Amino acid sequence: MMSNSKTSAELVLGTARLGEPDINNAEMATLVLQSAIRAGLRWIETSASYTASEERIGRAFRSTSQARIVTKLLPLEEVANARSVRDWAITQVNRSSMRLNTSRLDVVALNSVREMHSHGGTLWRTLKEMRDEGIIFDLGVSVTSPEEALQAIDDPNVHYLQLQFNALDWRWREAGVVDALADRPEVTVHAHSALLYGMLAGAPGNRWPAADEIDPDALRTTLWQLARDLGRDCPADLCIAYVRAQPWIHGVIAGAQNVGQLALNLARFNRRALSSSEIAHVNASLPRMPSAMLGAPAVSRAA
Repeated sequence: MMSNSKTSAELVLGTARLGEPDINNAEMATLVLQSAIRAGLRWIETSASYTASEERIGRAFRSTSQARIVTKLLPLEEVANARSVRDWAITQVNRSSMRLNTSRLDVVALNSVREMHSHGGTLWRTLKEMRDEGIIFDLGVSVTSPEEALQAIDDPNVHYLQLQFNALDWRWREAGVVDALADRPEVTVHAHSALLYGMLAGAPGNRWPAADEIDPDALRTTLWQLARDLGRDCPADLCIAYVRAQPWIHGVIAGAQNVGQLALNLARFNRRALSSSEIAHVNASLPRMPSAMLGAPAVSRAA
């Protein structure tokens, strides 16, 4: 079971970009991963779909990494109809173990709640058996909506939840997800997309989807004003500090393509998170986003 003593959410290294297939990136991936461990990071997030990410993590940590690794399986829809879901699951877990150079996977997460129930629950049942055999330590799921989150929280076998959250995202609290998590303190929650795919970074070039309810220029101005009011360096610093301050979130997934980006992330996470009064000020100042603009893709690349 995972320990959830709560101060402010910690930095989780997302490795989607570290898996991109070029030689220079492979060398940089090792530098970033080893630098992250030396800096004391306790979590690394990856997926079998992140190209070479798992292999590069396994290569960087030939002995114990001193960090827990969350990996997601390939999407279940990639299973050929003629193949057994059970055999596929066992093969995928074994391949991830080999790539990550470990005899036991720390956390295996599915890409959706739908995968938990598909094929009569065969995939989820197989993973639970592998957990009981000691091949996997904990199980989890990545969710894209409050409805999915509530279904996941209702399953006592789910000890890890990954979701999208940012300063504009009102859905989880209003739908009762935060309250439901209070009754499941053993569930570790990691949030990705704290900057809403870069749109909350405050840069003039960021493009927003068309929506009558949102004025991008006005929102950008508001974010910069909030950053100044609250003593933050920029909107990105503000928005990360906002997510880190949520008592129901334990880790914030952020990627780093090089050691410079990692250093910037570490610096932001070494600063204090927002206070409850500052969170209230941000909530009162930002517009209410349409829920359709807050949803993540069906299979998310966390960082």
